[in-house]
Amino acid sequence: MDIRTVHHPVVRAGGRALKRLNDRHPWNHNDHYHPWILRRLPPGRRSALDVGCGVGKLLDRLRGRFDEVLGIDADATMAAAARARLAGDPSVTVRNARFEEVEGTFDAVTMVAVLHHLPLEEALRHAAALLAPGGRLLVVGLARPDSAADLAWDLVSALLNPLVGLVRHPRPVRTPVPDAGPPMPVRDPRETFAEIARTAREVLPGARVRHRLFFRYTLEWTRPAGRPRE
Repeated sequence: MDIRTVHHPVVRAGGRALKRLNDRHPWNHNDHYHPWILRRLPPGRRSALDVGCGVGKLLDRLRGRFDEVLGIDADATMAAAARARLAGDPSVTVRNARFEEVEGTFDAVTMVAVLHHLPLEEALRHAAALLAPGGRLLVVGLARPDSAADLAWDLVSALLNPLVGLVRHPRPVRTPVPDAGPPMPVRDPRETFAEIARTAREVLPGARVRHRLFFRYTLEWTRPAGRPRE
């Protein structure tokens, strides 16, 4: 049985109630993990690449921590929104581009809710090739639930989600959230957490892949200082 499909009426009713509560007290799961990224930035801080930069929220937090920051997004609307957000800062460049088109050398490559939009193995290999020795890949991603452990993480996340929303946004929202920006492109993840972890450890020896709350996982890998770029 596919654990994503649960037809019991009580479960469906509970899910609808949680969704109504979440909609009234919204918060952003991706933004929640920005501090995780910022705490793990490498010592070298010359250049950073944010893949799938969206409206530029993470770029806004990376600038000032690196000499140069490049944000790319394959969606032209997202790239335009990020460019407008960070206009006037010469240390930040935003391009409407696909990840495989990017060339150069970076001390950090970040991806938040974007790896599942890309071919997994090819994207990891390209990220590794872009990193300078000692550079770091930091991923916050989504995976397709496929095991009892995956389901347990999702259930706990579903129960905690409205509690976090109540704390962060105690006043119920009855109108669209201001400054929400254009809608993000959405795609369901194809790979399971187990598949992602196995591929990452094959392509990036020593990669740390961890289940996280709120329907996310994290992946961290540092290019060995003595390992040449491919």
